[in-house]
Amino acid sequence: MKGELEADSREKSRMRFSRAVATLLIGLSGLGGMSQDKPNSKSSPSKVKSDAVTINLPEGMSSSQADAILQELKQIRQLLENMQNAGRPIAAQPAAPSAPDKVSMIMASGWYSIGRDDAPVTMVEFTDYQCPYCKRFHADTFAEIKKNYIDTGKVRFISRDLPLDFHPNALKAAQAAHCAGDQGKFWEMRDALISHAEDLGHDSIVKYATGISLNMTSFSSCLDGEKYKTLLQKEIADAGTLSISGTPTFVLGKVSGDKLVGERIVGAMPYSAFEGQIKKSLAAN
Repeated sequence: MKGELEADSREKSRMRFSRAVATLLIGLSGLGGMSQDKPNSKSSPSKVKSDAVTINLPEGMSSSQADAILQELKQIRQLLENMQNAGRPIAAQPAAPSAPDKVSMIMASGWYSIGRDDAPVTMVEFTDYQCPYCKRFHADTFAEIKKNYIDTGKVRFISRDLPLDFHPNALKAAQAAHCAGDQGKFWEMRDALISHAEDLGHDSIVKYATGISLNMTSFSSCLDGEKYKTLLQKEIADAGTLSISGTPTFVLGKVSGDKLVGERIVGAMPYSAFEGQIKKSLAAN
């Protein structure tokens, strides 16, 4: 019994330290607030200090070991700051909820869309097939938007690409979707890729293509030849001109002539956020 209690105490101590280290990382990177567990008044464990917090060390860990961890975390902080200063996104995650801002973008022919071409509201998604938040949006929200607004003729949905450079399989996956589009199966391939965002290696992409009955000779020639690489580089550049750097990001509004004027919505927001903006756009029309 005593041994079990001691093991349980060590495990709780380890978990507290893990949470403290996570808190320290958040504090060092400047990405959020922090909180600390209260010290155990019945014991006096060793401590290590950083500029941000004081951490109680679990039994068996020396101050020198903890200092080494802190140094590594500070190096991570520096890396994050360098990436931010270079204008490079550090994660494919939704931004904190904020008021939408106006976006004006030129429409072009050839973009893949579903819904009526003359729908009163247009919704454009910039997506990355390896992005877990894009997968979350399509798993949790998109089906409701499609049922209530796209299928009823109120919204036209357009897919555009923004493969992020820190997702090694995203660019090839985007090319695969366009190669499938050559055979009239863009949306089927798109759904397969987004549904398997965590498994987009070459062999897996080939498996998904086979699963939707593509002509594999034509598909492989298109994919291996990087037929759509230049097009996707333009998609990335277009996103940059709109100050869109993370996925998923949406532009939702009204098309007049060749221009879409609408609101930017960033992240895998809940259905209510999109519904509210759709209703606002419909009312404006």
